[in-house]
Amino acid sequence: MSPDPFRFSLHAQDGTARAGEIATPRGTIRTPAFMPVGTAATVKAMYPGQVRELGADIVLGNTYHLMLRPGPERMARLGGLHRFMNWDGPILTDSGGFQVMSLSALRKIDEDGVTFRSHVDGTAHRMSPERSIEIQGLLGSDIQMQLDECVRLPAERAAVEKAMHLSLRWAERCRVAFGEQPGRALFGIVQGGTDPDLRVESARELVNLDLKGYAVGGLAVGEPQAVMLAMIETVEPHLPRDKPRYLMGVGTPDDILGAVARGIDMFDCVMPTRAGRHGLAYTRHGRVNLRNARHAEDTEPLDAASSCPAARDYARAYLHHLVRTNEILGMMLLTWNNLAYYQDLVAGARAAIRDGRFAEYCARTREGWARAERAAA
Repeated sequence: MSPDPFRFSLHAQDGTARAGEIATPRGTIRTPAFMPVGTAATVKAMYPGQVRELGADIVLGNTYHLMLRPGPERMARLGGLHRFMNWDGPILTDSGGFQVMSLSALRKIDEDGVTFRSHVDGTAHRMSPERSIEIQGLLGSDIQMQLDECVRLPAERAAVEKAMHLSLRWAERCRVAFGEQPGRALFGIVQGGTDPDLRVESARELVNLDLKGYAVGGLAVGEPQAVMLAMIETVEPHLPRDKPRYLMGVGTPDDILGAVARGIDMFDCVMPTRAGRHGLAYTRHGRVNLRNARHAEDTEPLDAASSCPAARDYARAYLHHLVRTNEILGMMLLTWNNLAYYQDLVAGARAAIRDGRFAEYCARTREGWARAERAAA
């Protein structure tokens, strides 16, 4: 039997922080990796080529939104998600579970799946574990996620435990539905809220399914950062060393550094693109709110040393003007800057881990943010 073309290689470790690569038929994903979010088959305000040039090896698509528009069967007839959005690298699709729970009206969960109404037009839909995998297969994604139940926190332990066990049963059904697909991967999702015992039980049971990767879900939903990091520390020892680990929906640059330090390999978050559309820039010097009047006559760029033209070649005064006048170019430039910064952040983390100086890299990066905050105070 020939080896599976989807495989994870761990190249270096500094403490618990890891640097490696995920090989796929559509290209290599360098880890730690930040995945720009292309919710509806587009990373908002960016061309696909720009996203690739910034160093992104993989993007994320959203099963819930794509099943509603344009629809998975239509997507398959059009050649799949890669061709549809003109992205030739790997794509990860989430299962749609989080959006079903958070966006849909009149949802009803039972053992077989969830019935819900679209937030777009109110039409009724049914999502089972098998249908989630079928949709992701029609989209043609390279990494697919199990369907899970996402409980709003804070919640009673009984509700969290019930949802965790249901998610485990759904994970088994997703595994059966996914079958054997060389070159593609199914990831399980560790649930359990903020209860360490439930998190450990979830992780152990998922590992028994021998999936190709494991995600930590249900975090970064309003709990303090310390709680999120504590849950990662709880789960990490129970995840296989030779499989990629994905923290879903995270997060701020500081969240990412903290999670990398605790053994996480993959991240996604709408934060850099959403912030860019609302006038907020992420830089080596911390966050910069371009709506602030203090930038109205500032001729300095966001970061003169950046390799990204959006950060290097435009004055803050001009960016302030674009933001205050709601010009589309402002959203485009700040999104470009933010995604560049996130890719630079994880590229720096990869290099630091390989050189055995990750703690130093984190300290220096955080000092840069703090120094800018002190100067602005």
